[in-house]
Amino acid sequence: MPHMLLIIEPVGQRATRTEAEGRAAYASMTAFAGELAAAGLLAGAESLRVDASRVQVRGGRTEVVDGPFAEAREMIGGYFMLATEDRQQALDIAARCPAAAWATVEVRSFGPCFDDSHAPG
Repeated sequence: MPHMLLIIEPVGQRATRTEAEGRAAYASMTAFAGELAAAGLLAGAESLRVDASRVQVRGGRTEVVDGPFAEAREMIGGYFMLATEDRQQALDIAARCPAAAWATVEVRSFGPCFDDSHAPG
């Protein structure tokens, strides 16, 4: 059962790091991705930059709004796509993720938007 780990960071947190601290955080995350890949659990992973745009189509009109988004308190800083056996395995991996020390690691399963039968609780 595939799962995604979303790395949810406070907006502006990256700006508080020195370049060396940012490089060390990135190195810990790439090492973690390497461990997951070696175990056959990684389907994909990327760090996301802070630049963002939102696209909406309403009444046939496309609107693009470029960030930063002042109302946001958090941003998605990256993701890991996992080839896990079950939710518990994904939760265990999330707990080992280095980003859990400075961000929130959200665990999501995949499925059609109309089917919440596998939703926890």
